[in-house]
Amino acid sequence: MSEDDLIGAPVLPEDGLIRRVKALACTAPLQALEANKGSLGRVRADGYQMVELALHAIDQVAMAMDFESGAQHANVIRQVARLAAAQVPENDADDHRAVADWVLQKLINVGTIDRNFVWKYGRADEDGTYQLHDWPFRLLVEHPVRHTNEVVLRVTDEAINVLVGALDTDVESAQVAAEYKLENLITRGRLADAKLAAEQARYRTVQYGEYLRQYLEATKRDVRTVDWEEEVPGLLDEALKHIEGRYRHENAILANITDQRDQTTDARKKLQAAELVEIVRDCINRHMQLQSKLQGAGALFRAEQDRQQFAGPPSRPALDVYGQLLMPLLALPVSQAAGPAAGFFRAGLAPVAPPVLSLAALTGRLLRPRFDRPLHAGAVPTPDLAARLDDGGFTDEEKRMGDHVLDLEVGDCRSLNALLEAARRHGEGVERYVMHRVAGAFSPAVSETLLRGEGDVLVAVPDGTRISSPQVGGDGFVLSRVAVEAGTDWMEDQNDAEDEETHP
Repeated sequence: MSEDDLIGAPVLPEDGLIRRVKALACTAPLQALEANKGSLGRVRADGYQMVELALHAIDQVAMAMDFESGAQHANVIRQVARLAAAQVPENDADDHRAVADWVLQKLINVGTIDRNFVWKYGRADEDGTYQLHDWPFRLLVEHPVRHTNEVVLRVTDEAINVLVGALDTDVESAQVAAEYKLENLITRGRLADAKLAAEQARYRTVQYGEYLRQYLEATKRDVRTVDWEEEVPGLLDEALKHIEGRYRHENAILANITDQRDQTTDARKKLQAAELVEIVRDCINRHMQLQSKLQGAGALFRAEQDRQQFAGPPSRPALDVYGQLLMPLLALPVSQAAGPAAGFFRAGLAPVAPPVLSLAALTGRLLRPRFDRPLHAGAVPTPDLAARLDDGGFTDEEKRMGDHVLDLEVGDCRSLNALLEAARRHGEGVERYVMHRVAGAFSPAVSETLLRGEGDVLVAVPDGTRISSPQVGGDGFVLSRVAVEAGTDWMEDQNDAEDEETHP
């Protein structure tokens, strides 16, 4: 291709390029698990393959969810912990569960306000300029179940696309292609590849059901947000035809697999065929569930239309506490923010019941005999104060003698045993004071020494010996007095800090 041919080539991102960028973005949270597994703390996560654990968690949630419910947190953690135990068998069960729980929390994106992953992509605006946009997405979502009052896990479209390796793919064509591929592989006897194709077909079935569930959930919230005149009826007709064709096709595949399972004498192929039978039966059951929901979708729309039409508009719009109250108030001074905050809590808190609710209660209170309380509460008891215990401090003489023992020249080295022996001649208190000073010299505060204007500091370094003293014990040290000197940059930083404190 010549340079002239490249002149007409597009230089700004097109829809195909943006779809590929989003496809890579869906895998970014999984790659981040592998990069950040060192943050697990006490668990040694070197041997765990976090991407495999994350894909396995998404797989378990996708297989457990149906049209109404989803996967339990504990069940997903238990299944992922089993794979973690196979990866690192030398760790104990608590470590495996901790890793599984960490992976699940990261896939849900716990710790963020809206639980969204955000990826930036570029697009050309109407004037042709390149602009960056945020694309929020999720992999696993926590979904409340109304009839059981519990929270379950469900997979999103992005999570299913991570599993099957495609993004922005037509569900119907992908499902048909996967099932014809499955039939071809079974006919050729490649049951291992057929199992992978069957699992991909099941993922597409789950994704198709998720699309329908989102339409029905939006209808229950507000029928005006869903196009029930053209879009949804056409989708329901296509879905019913899809389920009818898939049901016949999957039953034919199921009969073929069952015959191969019964006729083969190879134990390995018999096991693979049995697993395929379970997967295809699960697909058939899911299609039957979708069919029942599709048949009741029209009645659901009419019922919700009647309910929402006669319910009337809401008397007051819902308040976004975070976006409409908290964030604007944080940007205001306290004097201006106090009024709106007080008004919100005054209107939002429940009313307090008055102390008198009826005329009879008020009459009883007014007729209650007066009770005269004494002006004074009585004599104040004298507390029994115990004598102050000896705090074990050092006398001025002991401090003076101890400082004399530790008065080393800069560069001189003395062992702790020799210093303690010299201090012991002046008394046990002097020896304890020397030991107290040595404890502070093990990790001296050099910055404080510089701020005080001192030119040297006492430093203690372990020498591998033991303290030979009848009063104290422990490891021995070598002590030395080291000269310290502040650099020009350090002094300038300190002067700037003092100026800021004096003149803020």
